[in-house]
Amino acid sequence: MGRPSKPIISKERAASAALEVIDEEGLDGLSLQRVAKKIGVKAPSLYYHFNNKADMMASVARLILKQAYVPDIELEPDWREFLVRQCIASRRSILRHPNAAPLMLQFFPRHLMLGAYEHWIQKYDVSPELQMLVLDGTEKLTFGSALLGAMSRASGLAPLPPFDAETHEHLATAVTANAYDEDAMFEESVRRFLSAF
Repeated sequence: MGRPSKPIISKERAASAALEVIDEEGLDGLSLQRVAKKIGVKAPSLYYHFNNKADMMASVARLILKQAYVPDIELEPDWREFLVRQCIASRRSILRHPNAAPLMLQFFPRHLMLGAYEHWIQKYDVSPELQMLVLDGTEKLTFGSALLGAMSRASGLAPLPPFDAETHEHLATAVTANAYDEDAMFEESVRRFLSAF
């Protein structure tokens, strides 16, 4: 089917509608027809912006990352504090849409981040051979935490399953001694990771 000669809706509006469908019905509920219905157009109108469903899902992944906005980031003089704030914002953005979180694995839009990588990596006051460790480590901490948290939220299961405290004595001690909730534990993990640099 050919594309319409002019767009009826914007690509961002269509991606937002697709994200709403995923939030409401899960990834299996996503279809061009459902998205079109949500924004009051016919499905062929979406072909102006998307080649197929996978193209639409990639746009949703980009939208989730764009929602991880940190205000006044350029005013932050400490690159470590910037990274903590950016990691928290990225994780929160993904956790707001737990049904869409798997898209970050399949369609992670790293090409959109190249400019930000270039801008911020020069501010890291660590030697060049350590800069990629900082970049890669903070991303893995962020997206690993977000994806595990999203899986827990989407399935309704607790992050840590129930366990017998006598059989798992050391784990029970660690859980009891832990003073952090899930969000605070993530932030503290990122801060401790960055303190190594």
